Amino acid sequence: MTKQKQSTNTLMMVRPVRFHYNEETAPNNYFQHPAEVLGPHEIQERARDEFDGFVAKLREHGIQVIVMEDTAEWDTPDSIFPNNWVSFHEDGRVGLYPMYAVNRRQERRQDILDALKHTHGFQISGIADFTAYEKEDKFLESTGSMILDRPNRILYAALSIRTDREVLDDFCQQFGYSAVVFHANQTVEGKRLPIYHTNVMMCVAGKFAVICLGAIDDEKERQVVVDSLRQNNKEIIEISEEQQDHFAGNMLQVMSDSGLPYLVMSDAAYHSLNDEQLATIQKYCPIIHSPLDTIEKLGGGSARCMMAEVFLPGKS
Repeated sequence: MTKQKQSTNTLMMVRPVRFHYNEETAPNNYFQHPAEVLGPHEIQERARDEFDGFVAKLREHGIQVIVMEDTAEWDTPDSIFPNNWVSFHEDGRVGLYPMYAVNRRQERRQDILDALKHTHGFQISGIADFTAYEKEDKFLESTGSMILDRPNRILYAALSIRTDREVLDDFCQQFGYSAVVFHANQTVEGKRLPIYHTNVMMCVAGKFAVICLGAIDDEKERQVVVDSLRQNNKEIIEISEEQQDHFAGNMLQVMSDSGLPYLVMSDAAYHSLNDEQLATIQKYCPIIHSPLDTIEKLGGGSARCMMAEVFLPGKS
């Protein structure tokens, strides 16, 4: 069996129509902060400008970006983060995922899948639909919850209200992954509380991993994660909790059309890293970074959350 690629050169991104602070996600997303002075129109304009600038920068580096327009039919403030409701796989399957916030469930759109198939020529062989778990209040928010080491068929997942073990096991069974499961916390007003998504504290690239090991309070769990990464030949680049708070864990390695890998992150993440960390990353690949301040502050997500990787079989 041919090993899967770790990175793709094609991304699906959703251009926002009504981006704003989502009160449904805020109770357990401690990266979110309301805007004190900005009005709805200005928030939307800033978010759209950040989005458009980000897409332009990716395309300048030879990365294919398929932009889907959000719909104003529903109030979907987090539609800019499609990596939480869908995943696209090399065998042609699409994963659809159970979402914690009710207003995020409207982000799942059949017309997006139809456009990928009919407009962009990708092959979709089947749907792995996990959304029925919502009736049991069990959630798994795709590659927000799961960090996939695709060639080695291993996933890393920090359990939380948005990352349920039963749904995770179902994914592993259907897609042939083994799970490295742990608990990750952040300090909020002096308390250690669960991190809402694994992908804000961890990124796995082809030859390295960026991770906030300090978020894993349990020493045994931390060691299991470290051992797994090392056994699969990943150089570990450790970040601090302060760097994590600037979204330095929320990164994604992507490929250009010419096969050159890049690590993608926000300006905030890039400027939080020290010279040694940057040098280690750049030993493996150049960095692309873009300003996403409004999206990060109000949405509580960053560059990685905005990119849904398309691994579907080649265009027909």
